[in-house]
Amino acid sequence: MDALDEIKQFLGCDTPQAWIDFAKDPNQLELLLTDHAHCEKKAASTAMTLMFRYVDRPDLLNKMSRLAREELIHFEQVLGIMKDRGLTYGHLSSSGYASGLHLHVRSGEPERLVDVLIVGAFIEARSCERFAALAPFLDEELAKFYRSLLRSEGRHYQDYLKLAQAYAEVDISGRVDQFREIEAGLIQAYDNVFRFHSGVPALTSLKAMA
Repeated sequence: MDALDEIKQFLGCDTPQAWIDFAKDPNQLELLLTDHAHCEKKAASTAMTLMFRYVDRPDLLNKMSRLAREELIHFEQVLGIMKDRGLTYGHLSSSGYASGLHLHVRSGEPERLVDVLIVGAFIEARSCERFAALAPFLDEELAKFYRSLLRSEGRHYQDYLKLAQAYAEVDISGRVDQFREIEAGLIQAYDNVFRFHSGVPALTSLKAMA
């Protein structure tokens, strides 16, 4: 089983074709890349937040430090691609995807940490799945870039999942199953915004916002 097959098995569903059809539209490229850059920056921020909150966990500190550096490099790479293409990076509101996952994070410790790490695993895995889903429809430069991200982002999802199990007091497979169902529901639901991790585009709403 290759890395992408493993990621698809981990996730509860594939990206809906309607999202791919919308995302591959050249008119959406600036929005797609802008949100991709924001996602990389947020991923680095999440890793840094965990480092500051859990200073007594060496494995977490090492893995999150490496992850944050890699995500910031990806952020810089996306900015470079946008600049070369004359596209503008700017502020962008988030979709409800990450917040929808974090709604189900428990408050006590170590349950909170375990849930945050599981959420991180799903976000990274979904990123990989969407890189692979989009690559065949992109120009050669972007397709090559997105395929190049699969290895590092795939390792990130595994790092999150391994840390979650290491810090849990019980087996986490049941909790992973719960988040798998939640994540799949968010991905398959209609969404009034188009983002890298949004659900199925509600075309009427999106056209009204254009």
